[in-house]
Amino acid sequence: MKDHQARTTAELYREVDACRMCKSRSLVPYLNLGHTPPADQFRREEELRLPEISYPLRVVVCRDCGLSQLTHVVDPRVLYQYDYPYESSTTATGAAHWQKFAELAIARLGLTKGSLVVDVGSNDGTLLSKFKAQGMKVVGVDPAKNIAVLARKRGIPTIADFFTPAVARTIKSKYGKASLIVGTNVFAHIDDLDAVLKAAKSFLTPSGAFVFESPHFQHLVEKLEYDTIYHEHVSYLSLSPVVKFVRRFGMEVFAVEESEIHGGSFRVYIGMTDKHPIDSSVKAMIAREKKAGIHSVQVLKKFAERVAENRRKLMKIIDSLAHDGKRIAVVSTPAKGMTLLNYNGISKWHVQFATEKSPLKIGRVTPGAHILIVPDSELLDAGIDYALLLAWNFATEIMHNNQEFIKRGGKFIIPIPEPRIIP
Repeated sequence: MKDHQARTTAELYREVDACRMCKSRSLVPYLNLGHTPPADQFRREEELRLPEISYPLRVVVCRDCGLSQLTHVVDPRVLYQYDYPYESSTTATGAAHWQKFAELAIARLGLTKGSLVVDVGSNDGTLLSKFKAQGMKVVGVDPAKNIAVLARKRGIPTIADFFTPAVARTIKSKYGKASLIVGTNVFAHIDDLDAVLKAAKSFLTPSGAFVFESPHFQHLVEKLEYDTIYHEHVSYLSLSPVVKFVRRFGMEVFAVEESEIHGGSFRVYIGMTDKHPIDSSVKAMIAREKKAGIHSVQVLKKFAERVAENRRKLMKIIDSLAHDGKRIAVVSTPAKGMTLLNYNGISKWHVQFATEKSPLKIGRVTPGAHILIVPDSELLDAGIDYALLLAWNFATEIMHNNQEFIKRGGKFIIPIPEPRIIP
């Protein structure tokens, strides 16, 4: 972090002047969430004396292909290569999802034992461990060195670097061609998507596939999941722009699968042109996106109005509780939750602390608001009345794990899509 602070702000980000996918300069702004620090920069106490840089968090839509994207891209070295605190194995719900992902991909592609599976943005190796258990040969690529160490301890070979054509050549020379390259919750994080497609294509087998999974933009708009917008997510993905984008590389989308994880995600299968039959799911999703109007400037500006209304309603609840002397805590600290805290102006005046099960975050403070993160057990020990649940996509699991809190009269505040108190 010290190295990053020594550089000027201008060196740490760039302003977008053309669409990431189609290169059009016809970009229309529709949502401004202010200036926020990177959502995964949870600081230790000794780092609080260092300046904290906040970056613009604004979204535009491309009039030509429909891709929504951030106006400012923060240097990925700032975002990922300093003590990255996210582990994909944190929740049981997530682990079950990755198991199903592996089973479906193996079945759809007809993979046989010994086939090479490469995971771009492999994190702690949770997904690859599911493929490995099915007899696949696996390799992970992840720029977060501290997380790559965790993956290797789990027996997952991991290259601690960004996925580039040079890394692709290294993998090909050492392991051969890949039958499957996956990228879960990473495709939306990458600025230079041209380089990723070229790198993936360079060592895929002719019948192989590049498969990414990401939150689907239609769910973000319809369910008001604006907290999913933060600096790591430079693109907000829907199928129509992706179909047009991959054609430039002699590739095509041949299937789509959907899941409820992260508020509604889609899994996109991309292969060489004419190597796979095109599943009906592709045409169906494109038609659904068109009907919903998620690439329309008018629809997106109405979405922005709903975001502002959500803030008004949520802060009415929290301000009222705080004014009445109720003790409020934040429960769970996902990156998206930092957008919600900072955009809404939720501070140490409103909440006592934040709780977390990940040891990578406990003892640190949240970006921007600097709310101290403590173990989950403090929710009971400190006599908290209300818990603001930021990982609302795992609400069922988290509330099940906190039955004692509920028995003692504790209540949860669910912020998305409509602020509400339960039970």
